[in-house]
Amino acid sequence: MRIDLHTHSAVSDGTGAPAQVMREAAEAGLDVVALTDHDSIDGWEEAAAEADSLGLRFVPGIEVSAKDRWVSIHMLAYWPRGDDAALASFMDRTRQSRVIRAQTMVERIAIDYPLAWEDVVAHAGDAATVGRPHIADALVARGHFEDRSAVFEDVLHNRSRYYVPHYAPDVHDAVRSIRAAGGVPVFAHPGAHARGRVVPDRVIASLAAAGLAGLEVDHRDHDADAVARLSALAARHGLVRTGSSDYHGTGKPNRLGENLTSEESFEALLRQRG
Repeated sequence: MRIDLHTHSAVSDGTGAPAQVMREAAEAGLDVVALTDHDSIDGWEEAAAEADSLGLRFVPGIEVSAKDRWVSIHMLAYWPRGDDAALASFMDRTRQSRVIRAQTMVERIAIDYPLAWEDVVAHAGDAATVGRPHIADALVARGHFEDRSAVFEDVLHNRSRYYVPHYAPDVHDAVRSIRAAGGVPVFAHPGAHARGRVVPDRVIASLAAAGLAGLEVDHRDHDADAVARLSALAARHGLVRTGSSDYHGTGKPNRLGENLTSEESFEALLRQRG
């Protein structure tokens, strides 16, 4: 089976509707696909219906924003209960913070690049989660940059003078909340050092003790050293090794199925469902 456990739709920062992502997954020859929009479950119903019609196995997921001190962390949550109040509260507070943060960043960027909040809102559309990718799209549409990647390498980089952090829960609390909601937590792209600071090995060990299920080892943002380090950590702490595309449609160069999760790893995650 071809299994991709990390994709995004226009509900967060992807470019296609949830159903479109499922159609593209089928065209890419996938058998199992997870929709993991940032801090939102709004795309599940549409994606599940389309996946069923296409003969795809759908995995409902979320990419939950979290942090460890000053390090931003994204935690993939598979099969959590959609009606869990605590997890919903986590995500709602984060989404609200993202909007305030985006507005502040637009104000800073507009000093040097003509840009209005209305531009960002237009590109966000009906997205439940407004974020930096929508600012990037607005800047590209204005002709300031060639594509999203170029914007993130410049004004939207974590070390940019325009950058503003947003609220996110402590990652240990996020792992515990995902588990309490019946979900299975997997650390997304934990070795993506080009995005910013990554957590040390001791934090991954601590998260394993708190209920972390797996590490997304095979990801395009991981170099060979990161893959080797994370593979060793997964083995040491009994964590499931996953791989995925982190697909965003036309928003990023990532392609569906470029990294995959093995059947053995998928079954190991399934066994941990609450």
